[in-house]
Amino acid sequence: MISTKKRIAILGSTGSIGTQALEVVDANPDCFEVEVLTAQNNAELLVSQAKRFKPNVVVIVNEDHYHFVKESLAKEDIKVYAGENSLSSVAQMDTVDLVLTALVGYSGLKPTIKAIEAGKTIALANKETLVVAGELVTKLAQEKGVNIYPVDSEHSAIFQCLVGEFHNPIEKIILTASGGPFRGKTRKELEVVTKAQALKHPNWTMGAKITIDSATLMNKGLEVIEAKWLFGLKPEQVEVVVHPQSIIHSMVQFEDGSMKAQLGLPDMRLPIQFAMTYPERLKSNFPRFDFTNYPAFTFEKPDTETFRNLALAFEALHRGGNMPCVLNAANEVAVAEFLNDKIRFLEMSAVVERCLSKIDYIANPSYEDYVQTDKETRIRAKELVKG
Repeated sequence: MISTKKRIAILGSTGSIGTQALEVVDANPDCFEVEVLTAQNNAELLVSQAKRFKPNVVVIVNEDHYHFVKESLAKEDIKVYAGENSLSSVAQMDTVDLVLTALVGYSGLKPTIKAIEAGKTIALANKETLVVAGELVTKLAQEKGVNIYPVDSEHSAIFQCLVGEFHNPIEKIILTASGGPFRGKTRKELEVVTKAQALKHPNWTMGAKITIDSATLMNKGLEVIEAKWLFGLKPEQVEVVVHPQSIIHSMVQFEDGSMKAQLGLPDMRLPIQFAMTYPERLKSNFPRFDFTNYPAFTFEKPDTETFRNLALAFEALHRGGNMPCVLNAANEVAVAEFLNDKIRFLEMSAVVERCLSKIDYIANPSYEDYVQTDKETRIRAKELVKG
């Protein structure tokens, strides 16, 4: 039991992470109080959540839905705002203790920075924040004395393995990957895969964007970059291994050769709850893992020749500067175009690779450089798709 209620802001409450976070809140009403809920477009679900959890404030980012949300909540004692600037403002509210950033993609960067500037504890489900501007964000968090707790299952696993070990140097970390729905496929087979096939992840239920990223292994590439910044590692200290069962969520190897792993069933509520309650663990009714149901764990090297995105992510990480920002922006455009049936599966990595070679390199980017890099990359990526 947490001694005092944590007042939380959930940025992206209608997405997969946001809805599961609210399940955690619902199961532990004595531990959490919802102060802020935000959504991009899903106004109806936002209204439903607001009526259920009675936050102080809601934000609908797409201003076209403002009047619907405002009118729907007219009888409630809830303030309603709209627009991207409101997203950043509510992340800084005095009444908020913890900001869970569950926004999709680049959109999470600015409000996360604003929350850190305001001294808020961060539960980070938006890996792109550290992919795009890892050096800037981690430096700011250090200056402000802000803790960033990872929500991704892999990074949560690493964090859990490191509890009590923070004084012991890491030799390397091993991020596990399921391999996605196309593990073992050849490039020739991938030329004809459909959107419906790519959206069927074997182990996890996630939003469309992250599910496609998992199918291309870009999600693992983004996680590699995020891990570098979260845990203060060199690129060569981060390794990826394919573990199709998705039970071992990641591992840490220490300098003496000893390894720690964190295990559990694929259920995002567990890492969400851990980030929201750390350093305490709350009792849960989540399904329990049984070794007898999984008599064998298997591991294999990722196929970076077939799945080029993982290799491109490592390349961007090694190059540093604004290259991870380019990687992320190009990928967001490519995934959107694939989901809109404008390009084929393998063309996504081709778009990313071309952008990495065409956008000007900046060794020590400022926040404004990241914004400009993101903008230029999206323009170039869309041109490549049309071309």
